[in-house]
Amino acid sequence: MTSDVNAAREENVLRIDIVSDVVCPWCIVGFKQLEKAIEETGVSATVNWHPFELNPDMAPEGENLREHIMKKYGSTAEQSQAARDRLTELGAGLGFTFRFAEDSRMLNTFKAHQLIHWAGPQGKEHALKMALFEAYFRDRRDVSDSNVLADVAAAIGLDREEALAVLEDGRYAEVVRQEELFWTQNGIHGVPAVIFDRQHLVSGAQGVENYSAILRQLVKEAA
Repeated sequence: MTSDVNAAREENVLRIDIVSDVVCPWCIVGFKQLEKAIEETGVSATVNWHPFELNPDMAPEGENLREHIMKKYGSTAEQSQAARDRLTELGAGLGFTFRFAEDSRMLNTFKAHQLIHWAGPQGKEHALKMALFEAYFRDRRDVSDSNVLADVAAAIGLDREEALAVLEDGRYAEVVRQEELFWTQNGIHGVPAVIFDRQHLVSGAQGVENYSAILRQLVKEAA
C-alpha cells in the first residue's frame, strides 16, 4: 500500500479516499482493518485522507470525553465504558493502542486538519495522520494545541517552525473548510467514510473480512 496520490494513476492501483477525523476511534480502527485487508489480498492501493470534524463547534478547551459522548448520544456511563473496552480490544488486535482515561477529552481538530493538508505536498500526509491518531489515542496529547501539533509534525520529519507558522496564519483554513463542505454536501455525515475508486462509498469500520471481500470484488470488476 502507498499513500502517494500519484500512484493512483498507475495501472492496477486502486484509489481509496478516506474521510475521517483524528479524534474518531472508529476511523483508526476502520483504517487498520482496511490496511490488514490490503495486505492479505495483495491489492495495490493508494490512500488519500480528507478532513471531517466530529465536533466543528467544539470550544478550544474541549470537553470531557465521557461526558461529551453521554450527552451527544444519550449513552450511560456503563455503555460508555463498554464501548471503550471494545475499542481497546479491537485496537490491540490490530496493533493499535487506545489509552482511555477519566480525563480524556474531546477536542477541536480544525488545526490538525490544516496541518495534514500542509503535509500532503511534502509526501507526509499519511505519516502525519497516523502520528496524530497515536498522539491523541495512545499518548493522550492535546491535538488542538499548536505546539503539540508542531511537535508531532517535527517527529515525522517536518519543519516545526513552518508547522507553527501554518497554524498561526491559518493559510489553509479556507481550503480545509471548503473540502469539509464538499464532503458534507455529498452526503458524508458520519465517519469513517471510505470511497473506493472514486465511486463506491462504504461507511463505518467494516472489518477485515468485509474489506477484503470489497477489494477482491473491485479487482475482479476491473479485470
